[in-house]
Amino acid sequence: MKILLTGAAGFVGSHAAERLLALGHQVVGLDNFDPYYDPAIKRRNVEAARAKYPQAYELIEGDFGAPALLDKVLGAGCDAVIHLAAQAGVRPSLEDPLKYERVNVTNLLRLLEALRQHGPRKLVAASSSSVYGNVTPAPFREDAPCAQPQSPYGASKRAGEIYLGTYARLYGINTVVVRPFTVYGPRQRPDMAIAAFARKILLGEELTLFGDGSSARDYTFVEDIVAGLVGALEAEIGFGIYNLGGDRPVELRELVAALEAATGKRARVKHAPMQAGDVERTCADLTRARRDLGYAPKVSLEEGLRRTVAWVKEELAREGA
Repeated sequence: MKILLTGAAGFVGSHAAERLLALGHQVVGLDNFDPYYDPAIKRRNVEAARAKYPQAYELIEGDFGAPALLDKVLGAGCDAVIHLAAQAGVRPSLEDPLKYERVNVTNLLRLLEALRQHGPRKLVAASSSSVYGNVTPAPFREDAPCAQPQSPYGASKRAGEIYLGTYARLYGINTVVVRPFTVYGPRQRPDMAIAAFARKILLGEELTLFGDGSSARDYTFVEDIVAGLVGALEAEIGFGIYNLGGDRPVELRELVAALEAATGKRARVKHAPMQAGDVERTCADLTRARRDLGYAPKVSLEEGLRRTVAWVKEELAREGA
């Protein structure tokens, strides 16, 4: 297939592009290289795929919310869209909620309008486990109301889900929405916990842990998330929402101990109060994803951390640290 992939230079997007290309698909990557974190990191993310698949991978620098660009790209024809681009980050969304609404809701509507006009009628879109908030009983099921997200980021992703369902039903856009749970692995954004913690431990710097260490996340290795995206792409579904998780919550204190084992170094830790917008626990019910997408996470936390720490060491060596 010819696939439009938004957010193609990001953490998950760059891994997804490589997997799609390896499967024989043609990829048109779209990314605006937003300075939320250093755009040079994103440019490095796409170098290998562009060099390996020069005929099958086209990278376009631009905003997925730009109507003229969408008309041009979708007007040229493609078979499916995988939409990963978003304004990410829970805590920053408290500081600039209007930006999150503009990117994650208004720009999504512009993309949906372009799909309505030009096609294709196959869409895989990434939401977030942040939609569940603190009131959803664990394990989180996709049919939970998700009416009380803890952050503007979570609220913007839930609003996007509702619009995705509306357009799927009104205009026959076959849409699979996935809710990734705390993705980690090589190329992880520098503001995300595991890569940041590994770096600090390796450098002997102090970690700040928010809360008493009992908060828990369903950490999911990026390779498993990409497998879920491929399963969603191949599924014949009119509209559906699916969790993509790692299959077990890990407490923060347990994560630090596992990182100590992976790095071979002791962590220097200080504690701070829980941050506004953070949730206490995430835990994915994978029943639907197993049944409909063939989703089955394969990478254990120990193996995922080993691979992530190896990548962090490579980055530190490249930086001369």
